Amino acid sequence: MPPTPNYGKGLRGLSLATVVTLSVAFALVFFYAPLDADQGFVQKIFYLHVPLAIVALCGFVLGGVFAIGHLRTGERIWDMRSYVAIHMSLIFAVGALITGSIWAKASWGHWWVWNEPTLVSFLIVFLLFATYQPLRFSIDDPERQGRYASVFAIVAAAFVPLNFIAVRLAQGFVHPRVLTLGGGNLPGPMRLTFLISLAGIALLFATLWKYEMTAKHTRMQLRALRRRVLGEDTVRPLGRSAAPS
Repeated sequence: MPPTPNYGKGLRGLSLATVVTLSVAFALVFFYAPLDADQGFVQKIFYLHVPLAIVALCGFVLGGVFAIGHLRTGERIWDMRSYVAIHMSLIFAVGALITGSIWAKASWGHWWVWNEPTLVSFLIVFLLFATYQPLRFSIDDPERQGRYASVFAIVAAAFVPLNFIAVRLAQGFVHPRVLTLGGGNLPGPMRLTFLISLAGIALLFATLWKYEMTAKHTRMQLRALRRRVLGEDTVRPLGRSAAPS
């Protein structure tokens, strides 16, 4: 059996770095970043909405990468990593959709605009991955469950960059284009604030991912230990595929 990873290692330091970075980010948002000339104070939700969306999309792709590891090795731990990454990304995506709707209402007077490619494409990605858990838990057999979920995660993750490229190539944008790939549309103070906010949200994702991985991995070990103590012979090795707890 391969060595058991210790997901709790470095968790305290990572949590502290997350709190400090987010605190600095919020301080910059409210006291350093200038007001937008057109949208005023409401534009500051950009520093939360966009990082949440970026980290959610990257998390979906990360879930697909972990799923590749599961299909290649058959080890349960990769399946668990993929599951937790997608689970966390869905939560961040909900936050991005909520903050985006608030921003849209304040800027456009509507909670949602269906002819806006950026909004609709992100919603499509979210709904696609929202079917991951129902699909996964509709399969009883742990081995098939892990394999099918990994295949789905890989295909869905491949759709994320393709969808992004398609939106960038689309015409007739009406979404506020305050950020380009190089950040060239942002003045210096706004760019700095955005980058620190993005780093804070990314650290938050990593921290929550490690917390959930630590909890699930600990429960998995305790369950296996309990079965051994009770003398059961059907204990599944921790390194093989099964449904994450």
